[in-house]
Amino acid sequence: MPRPCPRRNGAGRARAVGPAGAARAGAGGGRTRDGLRRALAAAAAVAAAAALAGCGSAAGLSASGDRLQVVTSTGLLRDLVENVGGERVNAVSLVPDGADPHSFEPTLRDVRDVVYADVAFTNYMLLEQHSIIKTLDANLRDGVPSVSLAEESVKYAAELIPLVENVNLDTIWLGLRARGDGARHGADRTSDVQLSATAATGPGEVYGYLTGTFGETELYFDSSDGFDAGSGFKHDTATLPVDAHTHMSWAFTEPGVYRVTFQASLRVDATSRPVPLGRATFAFAVGVEPTRAGPPGATVLREGHADLTVDLDRGAIVALHDPEGGGEHAQREHRAEEVVIEVPAKALTEVPGDPQFRFLGKAGEPIHQLPQAVLGKHVHGEIDPHLWQDVGNAMAYVELIRDTLIARDPKGAAAYRANADRYLAELERLDRHVRRAIAAIPAARRYLVTTHDAFAYLAHAYGIEIAGFVTPNPATEPSLAERRKLGETIRNLRVPAVFLEPNLAARSSTLTEVASEQGARVCPIYGDAFDGRVRTYVQMMRFNADSLKGCLS
Repeated sequence: MPRPCPRRNGAGRARAVGPAGAARAGAGGGRTRDGLRRALAAAAAVAAAAALAGCGSAAGLSASGDRLQVVTSTGLLRDLVENVGGERVNAVSLVPDGADPHSFEPTLRDVRDVVYADVAFTNYMLLEQHSIIKTLDANLRDGVPSVSLAEESVKYAAELIPLVENVNLDTIWLGLRARGDGARHGADRTSDVQLSATAATGPGEVYGYLTGTFGETELYFDSSDGFDAGSGFKHDTATLPVDAHTHMSWAFTEPGVYRVTFQASLRVDATSRPVPLGRATFAFAVGVEPTRAGPPGATVLREGHADLTVDLDRGAIVALHDPEGGGEHAQREHRAEEVVIEVPAKALTEVPGDPQFRFLGKAGEPIHQLPQAVLGKHVHGEIDPHLWQDVGNAMAYVELIRDTLIARDPKGAAAYRANADRYLAELERLDRHVRRAIAAIPAARRYLVTTHDAFAYLAHAYGIEIAGFVTPNPATEPSLAERRKLGETIRNLRVPAVFLEPNLAARSSTLTEVASEQGARVCPIYGDAFDGRVRTYVQMMRFNADSLKGCLS
């Protein structure tokens, strides 16, 4: 019996190569004729192999035909393009419906679509996985417009909201940051900032790792197997886009004082030599008095949000600390030798039973850990990228898409304008529907508690208050204090329901359990991904509005 063919659209996509192969294709292809020929030849070979196996080639972009070939990063953007472009465009998204744009890795088939594209649209503002952006920018043909909708839609009156962290943990959040654009080195949005751990001292081992949306782990730093200078410390290196930051977990196997040395570099592109950006050693006080770890008068970082930061413009590694969650403007800069990072006794926990975390030790063994705080692989900048949760911002996207398609295909100007006018009228009706639905919720019940901090625009535009978002680190059991805070929020505000995104529901046991304890319903809400129930932007926003009204009224 022949094997069933993998689906391209909907919940899944055929994988031609693994993430590493896709990254190599995206990073090394460039925009040269040879690079394009190699990418096309490889994609053709994959398609031929699929055909021999009995699977027809899934619909994608094509070099033939008279329709404008458009590639988007996400299915939501694809839907907007299809509404404006109509029959004149053939649009595909790199991230399949149901997948997480924060972590999806492009495939070789995606490279083929990028090579054929006449226009590319991304949300950007660091919403998408960095490899998606690199695949696009490395393989688009010369002259093909690549539009970052979130940023450029400001010209069409889109409203931006700063991304302010919700500091609600009992310990400090400690992440990584790349500050500055690196323009003086020739960097762009596809360049890599690399932060490597090169040495560590202390009574035990230290690990820095990230836990993805579905519980998979990515180990950045690991002192247990040493630090290999001969390999360029490649097994102890975290990579970020320029001007971005990310959350992660830090684990220590024994209490005491640790000192971890880091060095940083900038890779402008895949062929350039790394540009050195400094070295620094940070002290950690793990389960002991912080005065034991630093010089007299050292600043102790014990609350709020801090980032070990590579400053591209100055060539230095510093600590940026925001003690109260005020955002970028509230951050204070500290030199490494002037601070001690506290990992308090209350950070003591146990190695989880999930085999994913065996690198930390045996299940049940004690470790001290600063938790990741934000669920999933979440690299972001200083502006909230989820603009479309305000329908007015989506309308600005549509106007920008319309004008971009007209510039690329002037013969279709009349069709694009007519389609856009029709769709904008539909979005105006949608905006009124969302506004009416939320206004029908009693004011005392207009509180949103969810797992993912993706709804600030919804709250701002339609008069609903974010009472809290719970982003548990699936590597550890939530603390009693975290559960108590969540329970008190639901109880004190008399919140009748909490909301989960369907693609995150499997990893949100804390929220569902506490909601059950408090007698609150658990209802669905969609953030940045479609599925079999919600297939268009209009359906998504109508569903969210109706879910909020039905569950909170």
